[in-house]
This record gives sequence, C-alpha cells and structure tokens, in this order.
Amino acid sequence: MNGLQWPLDAQGRRASGAVGQRIVAAALRELDGTAADAVLAERRWRQAYPRHWRALVQAQAARPAGVAASARAGLAAAWRELPFLRDGRPLALADAMRAPRQGLQTLQLSGQGEAAPAPWTVPYQGRPLGGDALARQIDRWERAGICEPGHAEALRDCLAHPEWFDLSDQHLALLGAGSEAGPLAWLARWRARLVAVDLARPATWKRIAGLVAAGNATLTAPVAPGQPLDTAHAGADLLADTPEIAAWLASLGRPLALANLAYLDGERHVRVSLAMDAIGAALCSADARTQLAYMATPTDVFAVPRDVAEDVMQRFAARGLAKRLVQAGARLASGGRGFAPHIEALVDAQDGGRWGLVDALVVEQGPNYALAKRLQQWRALVARDEGRRVAFNVAPSTTTASVVSNPLLAAGFRGARAFGVEAFAPETTNALMAAMWVHQLRTAPRDFAHPLQALVHTANHGGLWRLPYLPRSVLPMAALLGFLRRA
Repeated sequence: MNGLQWPLDAQGRRASGAVGQRIVAAALRELDGTAADAVLAERRWRQAYPRHWRALVQAQAARPAGVAASARAGLAAAWRELPFLRDGRPLALADAMRAPRQGLQTLQLSGQGEAAPAPWTVPYQGRPLGGDALARQIDRWERAGICEPGHAEALRDCLAHPEWFDLSDQHLALLGAGSEAGPLAWLARWRARLVAVDLARPATWKRIAGLVAAGNATLTAPVAPGQPLDTAHAGADLLADTPEIAAWLASLGRPLALANLAYLDGERHVRVSLAMDAIGAALCSADARTQLAYMATPTDVFAVPRDVAEDVMQRFAARGLAKRLVQAGARLASGGRGFAPHIEALVDAQDGGRWGLVDALVVEQGPNYALAKRLQQWRALVARDEGRRVAFNVAPSTTTASVVSNPLLAAGFRGARAFGVEAFAPETTNALMAAMWVHQLRTAPRDFAHPLQALVHTANHGGLWRLPYLPRSVLPMAALLGFLRRA
C-alpha cells in the first residue's frame, strides 16, 4: 500500500469519518469554538454532516476577516491527518512532498488538425449554439436563474472576444485530464500548451491522444521511469506518485495554470483532492506565477449576496394559496422535511454586507464528497488571500457517468426540471467551463468586499441556488417524477 491513505483508527482500520470530523472542526475552531466542539461530538456524522457544513459557512459569512485563517486551518489539519505511505511506512505528507523518488519521463504530443483555433460554440440539446443564438440562450439562463449574472456576463465577454481563444501563449496543466466534465476537448482545439496527468490506463490515453491529434495543441505527459515513451505507457497516479508528479511539473520550467479536475468515488475523492492540493502547493512554492483553477459543485453550501438571498425568499413567499396548502400537507406527511424554505434569514457580516446561505447538499453524496470539494474551496481562498490568480467556477450539475450511475440522483435530476432546475449534458458543461477558464486567464482578477463572493460570483448552479425550497427537501418528489418520466 503506497500513497495518500487514511490513518489507522484504534481498531486498526483506515476509516474516514472521525478524521473528516477533525478536519472540519479545525476549520471551524478559527471562527466558532462551540460549533467546532459540536462537530467533534457528532455521533451521526454520515447523516448529520449538512448541519455542520452550514455552521462552518455561516461562521465564515459572519466573519470575513477570519475566512482565510479558517481555510488554512482546515488544510493544515488535512495535511496532518492523512499520511503518505512509502513501502508501507507512513510519512507526513509535507515530508513526502520534499522527497520525490526517481523522476518521471516526458512524452510530447502535437496536434495535426486545423491550425486556426476552433470557434467557440456550446452544444445544447442536440445542436451547437454560437453567435446570436448562444447570446439569446445565455440571456434565457440568466433570466431563469439557472446561472448568476457574473457567469452570464463572462460568457458574453467571451462571445465578444473570439481572439481570446488562441491559447498558444498559455501553459495549462490538467490534473485528471481525462475527466468527463473537463475542458480538454476544447483546449486541444485552441492551440494551448497542455500538460496532462491521468492514470496510466491505455484506454484513457488513447482518448486523450486522439483529442490532441485532431486538434492544434501540444501536450506533455508523464511516463514512469523505464517505460517506453508512448501513449500506451503514459500516465501517473495522483495518489501514489504525488511527490514525483509535483517535481516533474516543476521541472518543466514553465509558469503553469493548474486545473484540479480529478474525481474518484467515495473516500478516494478526499485523498485525490488532497493529492492535487499538495501538488498545487508545491508548484506555488516553486513558481510565484503559478495559477490555480477549480470546477466546483453546486451541491454544497455557499454564502450568497443579499440580493440573491432575498430573491430566494421572495420566491418562497410568492407561492399561491393552492400551492401553499398542498405543500403544507406534504410537509406534515413528511414530518416537516418536505418543501422546507431554502433561506429564512440573513447573516450580518458588518462591513462585508448581508449574506444568505444556499444549501444544496445531497445527503446521499456523503460527507467525503463534501469534504473533498471543501478542500478545493479552502485552497482557492488561501491562494486568493496570497494574491494568486485563481479561477473558481461552480459548474452545473452534469449527467456524467458517475452521476447517472446513482439511480436516485439520476432520477432526481430528470425530475428537477419541474422545479426550474436544469442538469446539463457533459458536452454542454465542457464548453461552458472551458470558456469560463479562458475568461479568467484573459481578464484581471476582481476584488470583492467579502472573500466568499469569489466562490459564487460566476456560478452556474443550474437553478439549485434560486430554488425557493431547500433542494434536498424536494429531491424525493423530483426523483419520483424522474422515475415516472423514465417509465
């Protein structure tokens, strides 16, 4: 057993629950000691974690000056808690990152396709949208509350600046390059200088190499020592080769914009997120020009500005009498769990304004998924606090293989349209998120009165955050509708 692992508990098992609690408690302790103690005392972590996530975000919203310290404390706890195993011997992650083994080899690929950057279009409901048609669709998404105005504004900027999409001046590193919802297919057609890291799986690298060959980008990939320099042997393991990947990326001698895209099921998602964090931290230390990029999930807890929160509350208050009566009956039958209001009060952040909490956590996704995404938020907040360029974009819920493999989630997203929520096809999310990264590469970073605003300003949440009801309080109804529609 090698690489990042969970520590052994008192019974000699590698379990994630108590470790996750300690990591979240460490982040909360910088802001609210009582709330931190409640995390450590929680006996039903798997079921009750949403309550503690809300406590963390509420404390951050109320104390903007403490946000960066809280994020640093959470990251430091994760680095302390998870050991890095070398030949079965546990090392502190920081020590392991300072002692990479034999260096990785380098493979170079070049595109053979059309030399000019491909025009940016967005595949949507079976047809590519560009120009005026795409502009009208962006307007519709904004009016319907599918995305926030900052997202729509950025997409309009991209439409107005097609020259931005010649990325021949950009060195973009993708951790988890083969990700289904990632931007590789577009970047490979925009002349980017790509660096790709993914597992050494021939099928994955055949797909990656095909995308590169059909486009006009160049791509650099790692190959294990002693292996032939070809795509059949390309790849490295983010979990087991973390120090070597960081050292190899630094050895390329280029200022990299590093996208953290890898996803693994269950508890491995926390480990791979921490591995990407360690690689990003190492590159930031090696080169001050390093940039970081993240694709966040909307199914989380976020603080949103007052105007968004008041819109959500107004939507709940504006329900007609018939709808109120039906929903009151449903709430009674569900023991108060159904059709719960999404936002009931605002959080006062003094000079940082007033904020609401949108809570789109899906309990079935579990605390490990939520912690993995929280690690990425924390690093984005710390990096911004240090003055680094960070592209942080909330991507809409997307019907990737990992989502549709969960029958409840798949049915819930199918039925969510009845509540004004839209789940996007992977090819649509690919095109939108690729353009959002281009926008943040080409424009100056924005300053915000509250650090948490940087996480939500350009969000495309598919309508989840503007839903008047707590999303998980209507998920069973959406899932039922989804099952009926499939039938």
